Amino acid sequence: MFGFGRLGHIVFDLIAISTILAGVKKSTGYSIQTSLFTDTAIRSFIDSYLSVGETVFGMLSGYAVNSRYFKRNIE
Repeated sequence: MFGFGRLGHIVFDLIAISTILAGVKKSTGYSIQTSLFTDTAIRSFIDSYLSVGETVFGMLSGYAVNSRYFKRNIE
């Protein structure tokens, strides 16, 4: 069975993947077409999963903007 360490690692990985997908959506405009899933329960789950990544991405972006450790490079 799963231990808490292994479960935490899996949860962290899933959130990281969702956050990467949110970053791709934010920077390119491309996102997963959840409308292609016919089952509404699966579509709802995927939408919820992706919204977690968007929330985490927004929090990380807010931290970066307000942190003195990050600066914006405009070329």
